Amino acid sequence: MINVLAGVWALLLGIVLIMLGNGMHFTLIGLRGGIEGFSPAELAVVTSGYFIGFLTGAQTAPKLIRRVGHVRVFAALGSFMSAGLIAFPLIAEPWAWTILRLLLGFCMSGVYVTAESWLNHAATNETRGKVLSAYMIAQTLGIIGAQGLLSLGDAGTSVLFIGASILVSISFAPILLSITPVPAVEVARPMPLRALFRASPLGTVGMFLLGGVYATQSGMGAVFGTQIGLSAGQIALFIAMLFAGALVLQYPIGWLSDKLDRRKLIFGSSVFGAGVCALGWAMGGGFWALLAAAFFAGGVTTPLYALIIATTNDVLSTEDMPAASGGLVFTFGLGAIAGPLVAGWAMQALGPQAFWLVLSVTFATIAFYAVYRMTQRVSAPQEESESYLNVLPTSSMVAVEAAGVWAAENAEAEREEEEG
Repeated sequence: MINVLAGVWALLLGIVLIMLGNGMHFTLIGLRGGIEGFSPAELAVVTSGYFIGFLTGAQTAPKLIRRVGHVRVFAALGSFMSAGLIAFPLIAEPWAWTILRLLLGFCMSGVYVTAESWLNHAATNETRGKVLSAYMIAQTLGIIGAQGLLSLGDAGTSVLFIGASILVSISFAPILLSITPVPAVEVARPMPLRALFRASPLGTVGMFLLGGVYATQSGMGAVFGTQIGLSAGQIALFIAMLFAGALVLQYPIGWLSDKLDRRKLIFGSSVFGAGVCALGWAMGGGFWALLAAAFFAGGVTTPLYALIIATTNDVLSTEDMPAASGGLVFTFGLGAIAGPLVAGWAMQALGPQAFWLVLSVTFATIAFYAVYRMTQRVSAPQEESESYLNVLPTSSMVAVEAAGVWAAENAEAEREEEEG
């Protein structure tokens, strides 16, 4: 593993620093928005703006890279992102924040595409699984660490926004000074949604609903904390627990996914998530109960993302996986745009506890649909399933495609080894 990391450490360090800055800004939106008196519905629009930009960037970044190259795209997006972070406290208006979030989402998506193409190029077939796992861990640790940095300043001033901007700015130094440009990234054209739904109804519907869950957790969690009167430190800890749960539960759920029918595991994880969120709603504002609910709700969200991708790949040929990966990422993005809007309007009408109610209902809907699909199609034989690889919801099509290729190759190698 050390030999694997030796070749990509600079890239992973840069990703950690980027996620520190980006993770700070996600929570800061809720904190500063509450100070400025923004309503939950207004902050929901601001939150959705990020995912609109992210979806747009995922489609545009490969074209930009082919036109001007990795280094120029990476540097340009980093500059715009750094400037956008500083601009938030300068123009404290919902419309302005929505535009800035569009910009940040677009830039962040392009950064992911560029970084992941470098990472994929640096990996071999033998090391790709370990490299992608290290990349996912680096992302998650960066987001968790970002919450601790929020205690170093006051969200009512510009200090934390400036700090986030500095982190993003310096994150590009280790990457740009150590990475050799590679050929322009090529990603498959996303499979049309109608074709994706025909191939995997559970993958399509589940991914759309899960996009709403993830965006609500990461984007509206701080808004919820502000609305119920948590301190800045408590909100930061609440958000950190969402991602700490993902880091802890990813691997046991991944281990189970290679042993059990994945649709049953999707059902069980979704039921568990629905129950945890229902308890969070019923228990009111008890802080330790909120932390436990955040840990387990966030803990099943990220594994569900990887499970849905793996389940979809199980019913596809290897040739169709790259296009399906793009379709799934696009579907997830659509759900991520819609989720915060639903949660924000519900919180505006029913109060902040509607945050948990929306999450619980969405998880339950995934569970019910998984049960329905189990009655419509026989599951693929366990020995024919692809390997599971933890992929984060923040990943671009590049990482998702690379994970799919690795899973198919690894599963085929294991089958050949068993037969031999």
